[in-house]
Amino acid sequence: MIFIDTHAHLYLEEFRTDSGEVINRSVDNGVKYMMLPNIDASSVDNMHLLCDRFPDNCFPMMGIHPTSVKENYKEELDIIEKHMMNRTYIAVGEIGIDLYWDKTHLREQEEAFRFQLDLANEYQLPVAIHSRNSLEIIIKILTEYKNKDIRGVFHCFPGSVEQSKKVINSGYFIGIGGVVTYNRSTMAEVAANIPLEYIVLETDAPFLTPYPYRGKRNESAFIVNIAEKIAGLRNIPIDEVALVTTQNAINLFKMNHLQT
Repeated sequence: MIFIDTHAHLYLEEFRTDSGEVINRSVDNGVKYMMLPNIDASSVDNMHLLCDRFPDNCFPMMGIHPTSVKENYKEELDIIEKHMMNRTYIAVGEIGIDLYWDKTHLREQEEAFRFQLDLANEYQLPVAIHSRNSLEIIIKILTEYKNKDIRGVFHCFPGSVEQSKKVINSGYFIGIGGVVTYNRSTMAEVAANIPLEYIVLETDAPFLTPYPYRGKRNESAFIVNIAEKIAGLRNIPIDEVALVTTQNAINLFKMNHLQT
């Protein structure tokens, strides 16, 4: 079985002393490929360094996380655009709107989101969307781009089965992570009821660690625990979850050269 972790921040400080061990452990566990979304200008160098160390396993995205959208967001967007011109990325991400922590910069977040959607359209790349407490706003914005050839994934999907159907009908995938293993998580209902052909797996490492490792640092090797949970919810073999979700990720990120 080969798995793909479609969303992991393995370049952060939490992995400073053992990132190589973490990646090797993930590969040994069948998680052969890891997609790394950017956060902001401060994280770019470390992300690039890790991808350069493990070019067969780690693949970078470029974008600005919505919680990093502040007064200087135009400067951040300029930096992102320059990186896009000088290096190859598999997606534009992590982008979106986050109204959980702070609503002060909603206008700026919306503007940054649209700017990065335009970049995705220009470079013909998929997007990794962060939609915490903003799902309906993002779905509405995406209707403005329905005539553009933009695809993507709703990372750590926060909505209901009904909302997931809206996302799928718009041509987007649903990112399922460790939250699906939590008690009373609505994500379990989503994972059990939407077509497997629209699910990709993710960890969001070092965050959102799945059961039974809650309280510890998350890492890409734990994708297997997420897949096991989904297999149980759907009453199908884990091999099927691996096969379909890996192919979904390959199709989404246009990575047909990957060995599976």
